Amino acid sequence: MIHNVKIRSQYYNALKSGLKKFEIRKNDRGYKVGDLLALNEIDNGGNYTDRAAVCKIVYILDGFEGLSADYVALGVELLLADSGGTYDG
Repeated sequence: MIHNVKIRSQYYNALKSGLKKFEIRKNDRGYKVGDLLALNEIDNGGNYTDRAAVCKIVYILDGFEGLSADYVALGVELLLADSGGTYDG
C-alpha cells in the first residue's frame, strides 16, 4: 500500500540527506511494514513544493510510553527523492 502524506521542508531535507530515518505519524492509516510512504514536501506556508520522496516502512514502534496512544514511529528506508512534483501513487 502507498500512503500519500505531507512533509515540511526541514524534515524532508533531513530525510533526503540520510540524517533522518524515521517518521512520527498518527496511526490513522493502518501502516504496515513493507508499505510505502509518498512524502510530498510542503513549505512553511503549507504550499506544495516540487519535491517528493518515496520511502519503505521497515519498522514500526507503537505502544511505547513516550508516544501518544494513537501515534507510531516508523523506521523508513529512502528509495527515491526529488522525483519532481507530488507523488500520487
